[in-house]
Amino acid sequence: MSQDTQKQKIDIDRIDLEKEREKTTEQPGLIAFPHTVGGAVIKPEDQGKMKGRAVSAMRQQTDRQMRQLYEQAQTLARQAQAIKDRVDISERIYEAEMNFEPIIAHTYFLYQKKDETDVLSLVAPEEWGRSYPFKAYVAKVTLLSDHTWEVEPNSENQ
Repeated sequence: MSQDTQKQKIDIDRIDLEKEREKTTEQPGLIAFPHTVGGAVIKPEDQGKMKGRAVSAMRQQTDRQMRQLYEQAQTLARQAQAIKDRVDISERIYEAEMNFEPIIAHTYFLYQKKDETDVLSLVAPEEWGRSYPFKAYVAKVTLLSDHTWEVEPNSENQ
């Protein structure tokens, strides 16, 4: 810097404020750059990058929600299949020969006779001894309060 510039002092009283105002805008919030020397740096936003991040976040969120719905649908389908299976076995048991009235919460045994018909019995497979009169032991069943049956299939038949 030259000596002339160093010796000059700024006289605050001589600053023309009207002239300084002309250097700025009437609505500084609408311009895309700082309107004063000490203003905050304003960088234009890359609209493509911003939209790309927003779309990516939206897809991630909706994909997660779709997976949750899919898992819930699978759970409902499994529950519906379990109910259907209980109804099917219940119908098979009610079509079976039985010489007694089943009581809720009691356990019985379903057997298949040699002529392919079913029979419900009070006697467990191990209680028959040598006089086992059936073709196959099908399942251990318990009558539920809704008159369907809880079934424990014979593991040897599976």
